[in-house]
Amino acid sequence: MKHIVAGIIAHVDAGKTTLSEALLYQTGALRQLGRVDNGDAFLDSDDLEKQRGITIFSHQAILQHNNLELTLLDTPGHADFASQTEQVFSVLDYAILVVSATDGVQGYTRTLWHLLERYHVPAFIFVNKMDADSADKDKVLAQLKDTLSQGCVAFDSAEIPDDSYEEIALQDEVVLDTYLETGDLDDDTVRQMILQRQVFPCYFGAALKVDGVDKFLAGVEKWTSEKSTKPDFGARVFKISHDEKGDRLTWVRVTGGKIATKDVILGDQKANQLRIYNGTKFTVAQEVTAGGICAIPGLTGTHPGQGLGGETDAAIPAIQPVLNYAVDSKDNEIHICLDALRELEDEDPQLHVSWSEHLQEIRIQIMGEIQLEILQQILLDRFHLDIGFGEGSILYKETINQAVEGVGHFEPLRHYAEVHLLMQPAPRGSGLTFDANCSLEVLGKNWQHQVLSNLGAKEHLGVLTGSPITDMKITLVGGRASIVHSVGGDFREATWRAVRQGLMMLKERNECQLLEPWYRFRLEVGQDQIGRAMSDIQRMSGQFVTPDTGVDQTTLTGVAPVSEMQGYIQEVRAYTHGQGELECVIDGYRPCHNADDVIATKDYHPVSDLENTPGSVFCAHGAGYPVQWEDVPEAAHVEYTYSRDELMKMTNK
Repeated sequence: MKHIVAGIIAHVDAGKTTLSEALLYQTGALRQLGRVDNGDAFLDSDDLEKQRGITIFSHQAILQHNNLELTLLDTPGHADFASQTEQVFSVLDYAILVVSATDGVQGYTRTLWHLLERYHVPAFIFVNKMDADSADKDKVLAQLKDTLSQGCVAFDSAEIPDDSYEEIALQDEVVLDTYLETGDLDDDTVRQMILQRQVFPCYFGAALKVDGVDKFLAGVEKWTSEKSTKPDFGARVFKISHDEKGDRLTWVRVTGGKIATKDVILGDQKANQLRIYNGTKFTVAQEVTAGGICAIPGLTGTHPGQGLGGETDAAIPAIQPVLNYAVDSKDNEIHICLDALRELEDEDPQLHVSWSEHLQEIRIQIMGEIQLEILQQILLDRFHLDIGFGEGSILYKETINQAVEGVGHFEPLRHYAEVHLLMQPAPRGSGLTFDANCSLEVLGKNWQHQVLSNLGAKEHLGVLTGSPITDMKITLVGGRASIVHSVGGDFREATWRAVRQGLMMLKERNECQLLEPWYRFRLEVGQDQIGRAMSDIQRMSGQFVTPDTGVDQTTLTGVAPVSEMQGYIQEVRAYTHGQGELECVIDGYRPCHNADDVIATKDYHPVSDLENTPGSVFCAHGAGYPVQWEDVPEAAHVEYTYSRDELMKMTNK
């Protein structure tokens, strides 16, 4: 039997959970269909999901169809819970993208498509709601081709329609040559093209009526391929949750070998139980082989994306929160609120819960107001904590436009470390990457490891507003240790100071840059209101393409700063008398449109931030003394690796 793990993904209200129900019903896993709006869907089992009528958490179901065993991972469809969805992507064989025939490709659909590209996940597309009067198969297929990929091809059954063979062949020059010579396209070639994301089979139906679901299942069975696995144990964590008893569950996909009960998984921690979940129920297995998914209770120190055994860690998540909120503990003890939020952060690391001892304040990072409402309800239902949140603020980030060599020196009495870091601008959205290009004769392997570990051990702050830095490559290029006095903590201090010293050097040259989150929006208004809409977008420092004028509505698409578009939906509803629609999806970070104003308002003084000091500590006459960041180059014990001209040329490349 072929084993496949597939994630089912969609924009909210496209019918993703309804399709999951239909697949389970069609294969006999369910005796009767559940309904999202009735609150009895098999995979929307959480009380909050039943109340809201949306998927908030990822869930697992197992179904069998002929020779296919399909593990189905249902994911949230609302953009506010995109981080929950992204966690699943790193363990998928295939994705099932559900698109509404009445709404077509929407903003969040594009976000999901970009994530599929990032994680190299092949996809099947199910166009749902084809029973609607306005559904137009040709129109939807054309939009899929134009906005997602020309490789979106109508399959419609287990067998490929005759008129689709040429479309498939056109996606690859070698395949096309063979097809033109022989007039034939074998099944294995098609499977390989699907696996390589050259072709995306499209099926059409109505999940609520189980129409087209049988053809879709037959297609998934025929056109999928099992992944090859490694003989040695490997697994990847994709989810952390807590069961009804409060036990912590680590969800893993086994990618190599097998895992058996009592096997040592992490450090000295053992897998005392292996749970195979199907909805809310589970069975206990003695072992899980490569390709399988299980939940392991009791492990600590695990996190989504973590590789176990011979498996590597997944990429840093692309979906990042953009709003920052202070927690109002009301009448609850602050440390109890912090403990509860830490548990939720354990499940969703993107919450980034932080505690300020000085302000006696908890802050969290989130994607949007719906997530905030859900979080508030979870805290009430699960932890019996009635708490509130202050006014949200934009989560800014900082980067650099010029390469620089930052230096940190830490030498109080009987301690010694000097670190030189090359800091270079990196592509937008790439985050932070760390590397070493330093001879072992200059700095030993152990010390180099200390530097790289400490670079990733904290959130480094910029020097413009104290916001996190991003889109930067930091490379260890030089340093010095003392055989007598150096200890690991010395290199932590020197490393962190080197980062800040480099940033201060660039701030002095106006080469630091403030970034802010931007929305990609889709705005539908009446034809007589498009002038107002265009004027509003320009006022908000946004950009848009030529409006698409329909019979009754005009659609405006583009990008604009999150800070300007917050609350704009209320304006749209007011001037369109409730007829207008605004859809916003996070489109990443771009240069801040009003950086000078934000920097002035923040009034951040980097030299006064003692927890992130850019200065160094040197030693003379048996005592340590501080050296300000601008004087460090003169005092450094190791010569600079790069000259100013070399750094300029490096950036210009």
